[in-house]
Amino acid sequence: MTTTTFTAPAEARLAVARQVADAVLFEGYVLYPYRASAAKNRLRWQFGVLVPPSWTATAAEHDFQHTELLMEPRRGAVLSVEVRFLHARRRTVQRVLPDGGFETVGELRLADRVIVPWDEGREERVRLTVAVEELAGSGAVVPFDRPAGEETEPVTDADGTVVGRLVRRHEAVRGVLRLSASPLDGPYTAQRLSAVVENTGEWLPGEGAGRDAALSRSLVATHTLLHLDAGRFLSLTDPPEWARGAAAACRNLHTWPVLAGEPDSRDLVLSSPIILEDHPAIAPESPGALYDATEIDEILALRTAALTDEEKREARGTDDRAAAVIELTDSMPAQVLERLHGAVRGLREVTAPAPPVSGGAACGPVRPDTPWWDPGADASVDPARDHVLVDGRQVRAGSRVVLRPRLRHTDAQDLFLAGRRALVEAVLHDVDGGVHVAVTVEDDPGADIRREQGRYLYFQPDEIDVEAP
Repeated sequence: MTTTTFTAPAEARLAVARQVADAVLFEGYVLYPYRASAAKNRLRWQFGVLVPPSWTATAAEHDFQHTELLMEPRRGAVLSVEVRFLHARRRTVQRVLPDGGFETVGELRLADRVIVPWDEGREERVRLTVAVEELAGSGAVVPFDRPAGEETEPVTDADGTVVGRLVRRHEAVRGVLRLSASPLDGPYTAQRLSAVVENTGEWLPGEGAGRDAALSRSLVATHTLLHLDAGRFLSLTDPPEWARGAAAACRNLHTWPVLAGEPDSRDLVLSSPIILEDHPAIAPESPGALYDATEIDEILALRTAALTDEEKREARGTDDRAAAVIELTDSMPAQVLERLHGAVRGLREVTAPAPPVSGGAACGPVRPDTPWWDPGADASVDPARDHVLVDGRQVRAGSRVVLRPRLRHTDAQDLFLAGRRALVEAVLHDVDGGVHVAVTVEDDPGADIRREQGRYLYFQPDEIDVEAP
């Protein structure tokens, strides 16, 4: 039997996951400098946008999210699901006319703020509680819709006199949530859980209709929270050995599920359009939501506090959340700002012995009075003489190789060097036991400068082929 009411324990656990989910929901909602007139805020909402099906043919956006993950439910387990998204509301600004009517204007200037047109986002939720045993076969299908509507809000000045109003209009959105589960092959009790969220709106764009028109009919910043009251979910990034094949076979499209909640918990999952690691958490130093996570909180706080009074007035009138950022940075105590400068999560004594080195170098005597990160700490490590085996052949300084960069651990620039010949300048070992081959590319006019400055290109041993002598 399915219901839309969560039990108190499930509600409490989902509240834990929402601490990070809120950051996903409002990521990029309004960017510094938090004004509608800023160029950064004219292209809105980049994550988790599920557009109407008719719009996918004209834009590189999608009308669905598909989540697959593994779980080990106990007998009688109940799954609680919450899909969250923003429903765009177009806000226009009107001023009072002498005859008592209203006229749409580009801005409404008040003593403390300048109110301008803006698209707000209202949080919406689709909730479902279902016994896991009911998800076999066709599973559960939950359609949902939010009808179109219009709301008005009076705007008053400092004396309480009505000087205008805000008109908020929102279009209808429609969608469906599909849940199903199937047992894994083999002797295990694990199941593969599938959760699909679709925009099923029937809107047909007219001639010249742009992305803004589609956004008003989209599910914005869509993500899914799941809670299992008996049993556990399995990590897709670090599954148990027996489940690695099944985890690799999970299909996740336009979203990525991670374990949520405390580091040792396994009952919560957040399926997010932003790639996260398992058990993501808000940093304890964070003073509040700043909505622009592509920037560093300290820089955002300092630059926001330095906005002019006029810029802050426009930010306060852009959106209530932007106004809250202005108040936060203006009232931030010095000790809170200082905490944003950085935090140490762990310490290790710098004179501790260096970690064991792998990849062909033998561990030699360690000087206890030398920091572990100093090249002189281990006399057996010498980049100019060390070697590494590649296809059974020794590669060391002076070897000629062919570069074969791989997507697994290379940046985009290295891919342009595929197939180029290079000279090995050194074989290096890091403190974690990794091996790195430093090279200069043949025919590079700046090779001599690179050698002089020690600024080489670095590749893994499995990214090079050895040339015949």
